Amino acid sequence: MPGADHRGPAAYADRADVRAAVDGATTLVLVSGRPTGRRLEEHATVVEAAAEAGVERVLYLSLLGAAPDATYRNARDHWLTEQYLAATGLRHTVVRAGIYASTPASLADDELVVRGPGGTGRAAFVAHEDIAAVITALIVDDTGEHDGAVLEVTGPEALTLEEEIGQVAEASGRPYRYVPETLEEAFARRYRMGLSGEQIEAWISWYLAIAHGGLATVTDVVPRLTGARATRVADIDWWPPPGRAS
Repeated sequence: MPGADHRGPAAYADRADVRAAVDGATTLVLVSGRPTGRRLEEHATVVEAAAEAGVERVLYLSLLGAAPDATYRNARDHWLTEQYLAATGLRHTVVRAGIYASTPASLADDELVVRGPGGTGRAAFVAHEDIAAVITALIVDDTGEHDGAVLEVTGPEALTLEEEIGQVAEASGRPYRYVPETLEEAFARRYRMGLSGEQIEAWISWYLAIAHGGLATVTDVVPRLTGARATRVADIDWWPPPGRAS
């Protein structure tokens, strides 16, 4: 980016480093940290340090379905951060992204098979580029129209995992496929891999959130804020290597 000032890195838990990294900025785009068990505390540290440095507005990238009792384990942390932001008094906008369209591809094994208990539930998988375009539109529009708003950013259609992965195969030219598992099969396979209970819960609950249909909402936020149609999965031109999120 011409004229960009590259700073950092600044760990979310390091108040001094964050303050130095954002010094002089007026808007902070906060992408959630990793689920360390202290994600809310780390997010709060970032926001407090940014406010001390003069930041006036926070754009927070959250998750569709964020709630205290969300099926997807990680979405509960996002809801807590949203509540924290609302209580700070800072100008803020919450951008709740649907499931990233690239995530199923990153869950594939070496044979490009995605296995999980997603059933026939649907989700409005969204392209990273569309999320970035919405955030960019919010950055340049400083009128305050979206202050305090919760914007749900989704793809243009709600797909089952089988349909979504079929479009991944079409877009990538590689034979990705989806194999449904029962809850018991999914748990047993992950347990044999030696994962912790928290990791197993996070992974399985991601699939269950899709299976239960709570992520099937399709919104007009992408076209309304960017002036462009939301991107179909089949039209995305970048895919992560398999196994990155397995």
